[in-house]
Amino acid sequence: MEELSRRKLSMSDRIYYIVVTAIAVIALLVVIYPMYFIVIASFSNSNMVNQGLVILFPKDINFYGYRKILERADLWVGYRNTILYTVIGTLLNLAVTLPAAYGLAQPNFKGRRVIMTLFVITMYFGGGMVPTYMLVRSLHLTNSYFVMIIMGAVSVYNVIITRTFFESSIPIELQEAATLDGCSHFRYFASIVLPLSKAVISVITLYYAVGHWNDFFTALLYLNKDEYQPLQTILRNILISNQAMAGTTGAGEGGYAQQYADQIKFAVIIVSTVPVLCIYPFIQKYFEKGVMIGAVKG
Repeated sequence: MEELSRRKLSMSDRIYYIVVTAIAVIALLVVIYPMYFIVIASFSNSNMVNQGLVILFPKDINFYGYRKILERADLWVGYRNTILYTVIGTLLNLAVTLPAAYGLAQPNFKGRRVIMTLFVITMYFGGGMVPTYMLVRSLHLTNSYFVMIIMGAVSVYNVIITRTFFESSIPIELQEAATLDGCSHFRYFASIVLPLSKAVISVITLYYAVGHWNDFFTALLYLNKDEYQPLQTILRNILISNQAMAGTTGAGEGGYAQQYADQIKFAVIIVSTVPVLCIYPFIQKYFEKGVMIGAVKG
């Protein structure tokens, strides 16, 4: 059967498939190689990396950068805090985004256009940094876990994606049939809508989780105590301290310190991204479908 299908391909079709395959392979290499380079550079001699001698394989392997990072007690505090912020914050995001998108997707909800307009306005206009800080301080949220969880509890962009998914992918006939059977909106949402929305839920979960995992600016503004600092802030402090050490040592020691400062820099990137990279493969099968469906009728 495969041989028959191959025989039916014309020369132009074969050229097309060859060109598309070549482009896909090149695009894959362009995307993968920078990450691969960071991995091998994180345990290679930084002088060789800077001289361009490390291209495909690590050289003069040592794990000083990883040892320097992992031996710090505050790193594990940052990991704990970031995991806490990411898990609880993402659950709060979903608890706000999904019901809001469901309500705005209801054709019988008369005020949905006005409310959606108000949502969209917040994407372009805000109070600014200083008024927001004054509001957070007046609510006594500074130097607390709650500020990292509550800030950005909903993303209008994700609400739009989810609402569009509900409108375009879940037939209205399902809701009509459920209503005839006496199903309330809460029961319909929990028993029918959510199980059919795994694709878009996976997408916005990844968006929210990565946002919480990478968030350090909120901590810089509202957190002054070390026990509340997230991982990204801890890693930033490690980078700054090592770069400062490399710049203040003597001429001979400076090159040595700079070598390990560069190695620590690459190790920091790996430490901060590996957890997210480990989670992504489990939801990748839903990711493309959710994004495409959410973008069809935006």
